[in-house]
Amino acid sequence: MFRHQGKSRTLKHNLQIATVLSLVAGVVNVTGFLAFKQLTTNVTGHFALFINDVADLKFWRGLVYFLYIFSFLIGSFLSSFLIDNFKGNKRLNIFVLPTIIESLILLAIGLTTNIVAVKSPDLIICLLLFAMGLQNSFVTKISDAVVRTTHLTGLFTDLGIDISHLFFPKMYPERTKLRANIKLRIYIILFFFAGGLIGGFMYSTLNWQLNTLVFAAVVLILSLFYDDMRYHLIKRIRRYNQRH
Repeated sequence: MFRHQGKSRTLKHNLQIATVLSLVAGVVNVTGFLAFKQLTTNVTGHFALFINDVADLKFWRGLVYFLYIFSFLIGSFLSSFLIDNFKGNKRLNIFVLPTIIESLILLAIGLTTNIVAVKSPDLIICLLLFAMGLQNSFVTKISDAVVRTTHLTGLFTDLGIDISHLFFPKMYPERTKLRANIKLRIYIILFFFAGGLIGGFMYSTLNWQLNTLVFAAVVLILSLFYDDMRYHLIKRIRRYNQRH
């Protein structure tokens, strides 16, 4: 699911990566909000608050929201830069790089807060937004802008449009593709919701606090291992079949 890109990707590949990354985004979203009462997977709300603070001449608080937005932007930039920079390396799975960085950030935040008290919540929020910028960028590039996993506004918009297209078969004859898009968007929404429920349960009921982010990092790492093992297994089977 991490190796195929653009036209070589199937609905199955997109569903696999969408479920994993939407689940992670849901966990991060709820954990960030419960811990800091801030959104940590998208910047729409932060932009509105930034404008509001600037209008009220609260420039220092406005600067904080600007840093939130900028962190997401830098994460998106770095992810795309790494992917394009190493695109020529056929031996390297280029989409692993931003995923590993994201995993390390989530692990670092979760584990460090067990040792050191949180004194700079704004820094942690910036790191979480940076990680989500990484994720949103690489899943956009790998799926050719078909999959988005860190926020739901565009998803619900696209889902509403796709459902309306079902009522006009003559205008939109590609029914298989249309149903595939609807299925994909529903999967993303459901797994984002599931990630939120899991994150909320771990954070509050199990009292994991920011250790909940470790769970999200483990999900990412396990998905990478699974994808790599599956790739090499299929490769070996093909070589075996060619020889025999």
